[in-house]
Amino acid sequence: MAIVVIMPKQGQSVESCIITEIHKNVGDKVATGDALFTYETDKASFEEVSPSDGVVLKLFFNEGDEVPVLENMMILGEPGEDISELVKKNIDDNPTQADETQIPETFPELVNPSDHNNAFNADHISLNISPRARKMASKEAIDTKFISGSGPNGRIIEKDVTNYLANRPKMTPLAKRVAAEQSKQPVSGGTGLAGAYRAADLVSTEYSLSEKDYFDRKISNMRKIIARAMHASLQNSAQLTHHLGADARRILELRKQVKADNDAGILNVNITLNDMVCFAVIKALKKFPEVNTHFLDDTKRYFNKVHLGLAVDTDRGLMVPVVRYADDLSISGLSNRFKEVATACRNGNINPDILSSEAGTFTVSNLGNYGVEMFTPVINLPQSAILGVNTIIPRPKDLGDGVYAFVPHIGLSLTYDHRSLDGGEATRFLKQIAIEIENLELTY
Repeated sequence: MAIVVIMPKQGQSVESCIITEIHKNVGDKVATGDALFTYETDKASFEEVSPSDGVVLKLFFNEGDEVPVLENMMILGEPGEDISELVKKNIDDNPTQADETQIPETFPELVNPSDHNNAFNADHISLNISPRARKMASKEAIDTKFISGSGPNGRIIEKDVTNYLANRPKMTPLAKRVAAEQSKQPVSGGTGLAGAYRAADLVSTEYSLSEKDYFDRKISNMRKIIARAMHASLQNSAQLTHHLGADARRILELRKQVKADNDAGILNVNITLNDMVCFAVIKALKKFPEVNTHFLDDTKRYFNKVHLGLAVDTDRGLMVPVVRYADDLSISGLSNRFKEVATACRNGNINPDILSSEAGTFTVSNLGNYGVEMFTPVINLPQSAILGVNTIIPRPKDLGDGVYAFVPHIGLSLTYDHRSLDGGEATRFLKQIAIEIENLELTY
């Protein structure tokens, strides 16, 4: 009996997923547990496995497509099994899907070049193109050799033309026609009204870069999400960064003690310098409730507990998982939770709900391991601030009685939303973090 495989729902906040790879195509045999396809949520990657043995009889989406959760993805069944009713039901539910994803056995006749809807000679339109995409390309005078098809077998579909138009500069009707008929492209700036490109502004692609000179690679869904979040953060807040160094002798001494306790079997968790800094941050946040907040335009939300986000570098990009109720954890518990969420991020099986910036009240980003001495972290809105942790470097310090010595200092960079916090408040909070680091006491 045929089985419909749907796009799973990962987390309450996830509405759609991007298909990154299809492992089984139509006609392929599958066994229970075989990977069918890989998909991404906002920041995590997952594999969907086959619920039964059989053959892939139908695929409704392709790699790169954004698929709503709980939508039909594919049909599994026995070879030759009649699935017409299931396919018809899917088309009835998604009428636009049939036209854009099916490859006809024969392509329809090209539109008449003399038709008033056709802005240029039909020779400039590829045969491997859907009817709706062909009509749009004809109307907009697009030479489809400049468009990469995302449909089956590289077929150009309507969304490919739409994406091309979204990135094409504003052009006069004559410029569009010349661009298509003479394979010319706009360069520099347009000299027409409102910066529109005229025919005179176009140059032949003969002088453009060869495809051998570069290659294009579509960015991942995660990179799109990160890019939008970073841009929105800088566009929608008043960010300012203060830098300060904390005497690191205390935490370096504690780190030696942790290593010794690990070797002696007294301690079974490897507490890092970053764990210690985060533990100090939590203590400081409890003393500065103005920082443990979300700024929501005309409202400021204060949190009774600390939900700490930790930036994690992965092969798929930066992730910021949140450790909920971090202020209830011992240093050992905090260290274990950090390692758990970091491992889940790198393995691609992190719960998407704890990756949301709204899930955290404050974030720590540590670049000290890379030798970074100072940087400006970007706030995870709507949080009010984020701490950047830098490398440890020796700096001269007055030890009293006119004695100076080089003392290890750990750099701290606090970026805060000036709409939420004043400079004095932010400075006092940053100084409190330094005090907590310099006077840290550990109880495993």
